[in-house]
Amino acid sequence: MEIPGIDMIIFLLVIGFLAAFVDSVVGGGGLITVPALLFTGLSPSMVLGTNKLGGTLSSLTSSASFLSSGKINIRLVAWLFPLSFFGSVAGAYIIHLIPSDFLKPIVITLLVLVTIYTLFKKNWGSTSTYKALTLGKAALLIIIASVIGFYDGFFGPGTGSFLLFVFLWYGFDFIGASANSKVLNLGSNLGSLITFALLGSVNYYYGIPLGVAMIAGALVGSRFAIRKGAAYVKPLFIGVTALLIGKQLWDVFQ
Repeated sequence: MEIPGIDMIIFLLVIGFLAAFVDSVVGGGGLITVPALLFTGLSPSMVLGTNKLGGTLSSLTSSASFLSSGKINIRLVAWLFPLSFFGSVAGAYIIHLIPSDFLKPIVITLLVLVTIYTLFKKNWGSTSTYKALTLGKAALLIIIASVIGFYDGFFGPGTGSFLLFVFLWYGFDFIGASANSKVLNLGSNLGSLITFALLGSVNYYYGIPLGVAMIAGALVGSRFAIRKGAAYVKPLFIGVTALLIGKQLWDVFQ
């Protein structure tokens, strides 16, 4: 594996901090880290695996920060975490067998719908209305957690936005939705990281400096979100989702 020079390490540290600051709240850190890692000259498969190393450390840090603030529904995410984990393992393995380009139009459509819905729901996410799950809602959430976990391992862009939207839809406020979504994102990141590592698609010389910076960025970002509340998280969610839509449209037309 190629060892990065000091200038490249500084580049990775800056990129990692900025990406994790945003990612710790609403996801979308891959918008910054994936192009940056491609810029370093790593192969696409190595970029995806190395990015998962940074993403795992980032989501672990933000999950711990949200947990310490009491924003995570532990009983709920405890049984969703394994679904997200094993779903992403399956997705990361299958991405080595078939291309994922066919997902882009579907992802663009879903992100547009998520953004429009959030914009028109003026007071959505300002206060929590979450109640105990009915059997039907629990079954649906099991399917959703598994599917999004698979999607994160297989393709990935927009995972944080989709997870946040799901928890908002189930009645959480923006901070609670962000907190719980990071735990599921940790599961999907960890599952796909382990799979990529076993397939030899992680560059640790690049991934460790990136991950260290993402720990710092996630700590600062999650604590900033807890202090600022929904007034900060909602605009950031809409902005990041809009950027994700633009990035996917750019990839399709290119």
